[in-house]
Amino acid sequence: MSSYTKPAPNFDLSSPSPAYTLASGDKMPIIAYGTFRSNPGEVGPAVIEALKAGYRHLDLAHVYGNEEEIGKALKQAFDEGIVTRDELFITGKLWNSDHGVDIVPQAAAHSLNNLQLDYFDLYLIHFPVCWKHTGLATPGWGASELGDTPLIDTWRAMEDLVEKGVCKNIGVSNYPMMVMHDLVTQAKIQPVCNQIEVHAYYQRESLVNYCLSRNICVTAHTPLGGGVLNSETWDTPIPLKDDIILEIAKKHGKSPAQVLLRSLLQRGIVILPKSVKPHRMAENKDILDFSLTETEMKKIATLDKYVSYKTNPNPLSSFMGGPDAFSEMGTDIFD
Repeated sequence: MSSYTKPAPNFDLSSPSPAYTLASGDKMPIIAYGTFRSNPGEVGPAVIEALKAGYRHLDLAHVYGNEEEIGKALKQAFDEGIVTRDELFITGKLWNSDHGVDIVPQAAAHSLNNLQLDYFDLYLIHFPVCWKHTGLATPGWGASELGDTPLIDTWRAMEDLVEKGVCKNIGVSNYPMMVMHDLVTQAKIQPVCNQIEVHAYYQRESLVNYCLSRNICVTAHTPLGGGVLNSETWDTPIPLKDDIILEIAKKHGKSPAQVLLRSLLQRGIVILPKSVKPHRMAENKDILDFSLTETEMKKIATLDKYVSYKTNPNPLSSFMGGPDAFSEMGTDIFD
């Protein structure tokens, strides 16, 4: 087999608090707490529990619809001395319907106001697609129409946020390989992160290694392959139930989830597990006391199905009912 570029991880897994050193020099904790799919009244207490469990990296997004509740939880955590703002790394995201150059700073300010914060440690373009603006308080979903702001113009507005101190770092989410490269060749301030779907069944080696070779952090927003919820909702296979993962987990005395999360860390990928259950939060962080062997990593590599499940990472169905729905399922922006 011919050789190829495979960068080493940008963090030390033997450290008690490993962190990815971003291109800016800022440190990003490699195990984040995700807030997607959290019900009203549930996410605030969950964030408090996550902070008590030791999470210091929170992954948020305006379209999740829970920023105000999280903002109240953060204020409580600061007031009670659970954590200080300086100890946290907080990621936010710009939604598809807020790509307009004049809208970008308003959207960032709106989210920060919801969260009762002064700045984001990292602010991401959520998807590489612009929709028509639907209002800051009403991020578009359903009958979505394509907008006319080029991605690079949105990025220029993001760069202005860094210059003004609104965001310490900027990056993207769900960017495929060549859209990512196109941005890298044009950016004045380089993206520090690409948050993507990546897991044992969708390993995306080319995109991951491309990003890491340019010191662009890769963050896995679906590290367990969507978990049981995806399996139940879309009847898709999930790596949590794969025989190879179960075998490796049994050998190490760990759960299948812990094996899947650890395998991503050993590839140099930051992870965003999500659970509202305190025992799961603790379990998802308890992955620094064991290592997968080279043989085990190779076994996991054979599980790649080279297919996205088009669930969490694709706003496919949002186009339904609008003029820009181009298939019976909506519009696949990655076609």
